[in-house]
Amino acid sequence: MATNLAIDDNLLILAQNIAGLKTKKDTVNQALKEFVQRRKQEEIVSLFGEVSYEDDYDYKAMRSRK
Repeated sequence: MATNLAIDDNLLILAQNIAGLKTKKDTVNQALKEFVQRRKQEEIVSLFGEVSYEDDYDYKAMRSRK
């Protein structure tokens, strides 16, 4: 899909150099992939929440060496 975008050339060149990519297209595609991956990871982490233990759970009992 052909798309015209006004992208900061300095930022694009910096990203291209950091990533070691040869083309601007590859740089933009890599940046988009990393953006999507990071957002998906944030969604997964938010699902974890806090761990709730039973009131009678004794974590020290698991440490005993019998």
